[in-house]
Amino acid sequence: MGYYDSDSPRAGRRSNGSKRTGFVGFFASIAGALLVLFSVPFLSSNGFLPYEVVPQGASSVEEVQTNSEASSEDITEQLETVNLQTTSEVIEAVDRVSDAVVGVVNMNAQDTSMFSNGGRDLGTGSGIIYKIEGERAFVVTNQHVIEGAASGQTRIDITLGDGSRVPAEFVGEDVLTDLAVLTIDSEGIDTVADFGDSESLRAGEPAIAIGNPLSFEGSVTLGIISAVERSIPIDLTGNGQPDWEAEVLQTDAAINPGNSGGALLNIQGEVIGINSMKISQQEVEGIGFSIPTDIAVPVIEDLEQFGEVQRPQMGIVLRSLQEIPSFHWQDTLGLPEDVTGGVYVEGVQPNTPAATAGLNEGDVIVSLDGEEVLDANDLRRFLYSDVSIGDTIEVSFYRDGEQQSVELTLEKQVF
Repeated sequence: MGYYDSDSPRAGRRSNGSKRTGFVGFFASIAGALLVLFSVPFLSSNGFLPYEVVPQGASSVEEVQTNSEASSEDITEQLETVNLQTTSEVIEAVDRVSDAVVGVVNMNAQDTSMFSNGGRDLGTGSGIIYKIEGERAFVVTNQHVIEGAASGQTRIDITLGDGSRVPAEFVGEDVLTDLAVLTIDSEGIDTVADFGDSESLRAGEPAIAIGNPLSFEGSVTLGIISAVERSIPIDLTGNGQPDWEAEVLQTDAAINPGNSGGALLNIQGEVIGINSMKISQQEVEGIGFSIPTDIAVPVIEDLEQFGEVQRPQMGIVLRSLQEIPSFHWQDTLGLPEDVTGGVYVEGVQPNTPAATAGLNEGDVIVSLDGEEVLDANDLRRFLYSDVSIGDTIEVSFYRDGEQQSVELTLEKQVF
């Protein structure tokens, strides 16, 4: 029986060599194709080929290069346009208002010499001219800047944008909101600031502060609105207890001594706040506060019309229960253990709503119209925010350990 080629060992070795040769040829072809593919653009761009290689849809290499350069130029131009537009808007906003932001100088009224200030440093701040009416121009500033003017202890001068200095007349002040209104002669004044809408503000919006920090007149700082509706406790009596909570805007635009009473602007150049205070601790930076215009404008209107802000009153001298040692709560006042706060009536003024309703010294008010009152700040906030002059409210209080209630009709109070 003979042998077939397929069964021969020699034939088998020949077949394996052919397969290896086929695989090597296949991979060599692929490598060659890739080499050509990547080398052609290089050869073409350096002039080694008699033709140009360009992407699909482009008519020439120059067009590709031109489009690439144009795209880069467009991006650069857009960035420059955005920066220029922002800078331009800030400059326009400042130009619109800067002449209306003035310096406020508080001087000792008893000092009549030319150079001396009676041993007291001059107080300085800022103000905003917001209205011209006939021969008078109206200026709003902070109450603490012109402190003493109401009683005649100090005299107020206004420094205008051109450097001239004119005397101011006191109109009114409000301690709670730290606002005051002055007037000056309107001659030569042609710029007034417009009040904007602070209720629609959102955190992150641009904010521009203008004022006279450290007597550097017309200083401008740029930042953002850091937060809206911040509540800051205010101690009006100096006893370490908050008597009021001021609702303010928070901004990181630099506010320094002398900025008080100056303008906080939006990007349209409208006054959205009146700069009032800054947290001046060493470890704190970029936290300043401004009185929003939606709170300031009604106060300004009252000061213009009445020289004071008219708010409802009960007619009591009050003290937060927390100011009284806790052992007196049960032993002296007879309060139940579940009473955790209230307002102690330290005195009742004659011929006032409280006197008419029968409130007495030693009573502890715990609620007004069913709303819990934990301290003096709660009571003031209810009276000044939730009710009006002439309203009748229900007062719930403890007397000698027994809870009672009376109705009381609110009258006008000058604070």
